[in-house]
Amino acid sequence: MRSAEEFEQVQKFVAAGLNDCEISRRTGIPRRTVRDMRAKPAIARRNYAGSSKCGFDHQFGDIAPKPYSYLLGLYLGDGCISRLGRVWSLRITLDKKYPAIIARCRQAIDMLMPGQRAGIVNRVGCVDVYLLSKHWPCLFPQHGPGKKHDRRIVLEPWQQAIVDRETKEFVLGLIHSDGCRVVANDRGVASVRYHFSNMSEDIIGLFTAALDRLEIPWTRSTKKIVSIYRKSATRQLDAFVGPKTRAVPLNGVHYTA
Repeated sequence: MRSAEEFEQVQKFVAAGLNDCEISRRTGIPRRTVRDMRAKPAIARRNYAGSSKCGFDHQFGDIAPKPYSYLLGLYLGDGCISRLGRVWSLRITLDKKYPAIIARCRQAIDMLMPGQRAGIVNRVGCVDVYLLSKHWPCLFPQHGPGKKHDRRIVLEPWQQAIVDRETKEFVLGLIHSDGCRVVANDRGVASVRYHFSNMSEDIIGLFTAALDRLEIPWTRSTKKIVSIYRKSATRQLDAFVGPKTRAVPLNGVHYTA
């Protein structure tokens, strides 16, 4: 990750009207990284007093809300953070059957960490999308020992503000990780239904609160499953979720399935 000083230097040159090639020549930073810095906000600025575990003063208000809200949903569903030496590894485990979701996950991580690129570890039937950084425990404070459903999961105020702003992306991330869209046969008529399943009552609560904010009605099929089956509700979800095989890029236009 590039330092805050480098980021601020690039931003000064951007404000002065220099193009990416000229900025790269003056700073020694690769042109592709300069392009990323131009397009995406900084994750953090250096704080020499060390107000966080990683020694950075995170400006959470500067985090790109759309990729963060989506990645938060993926993390709460199928993600984990683990220490690897002096840094931390964020891993999102995704089904190989849905390469569009894998690509979207990598895109979200890349947008949050300018100048870095998420990698993939192939496993049987699935992949781990990962990136190493010292910042993950600060960006996802829900990290902790043990399984998520065995500990309290509550959003920090700055996280809730991002989710409130990009609620659809948060719902999309949760469904892409622990949800599904099915087409049922309702007495000979095709009927679209969505289901979300999670062992954590807290995470289920975050999902249903997001649906409430979008005014999408839901029901609890079982203790661990939330279902959306009303036609008006599934039409709303189809407008920005749709089949998992057709996940649109973060910078794309949502579609109606």
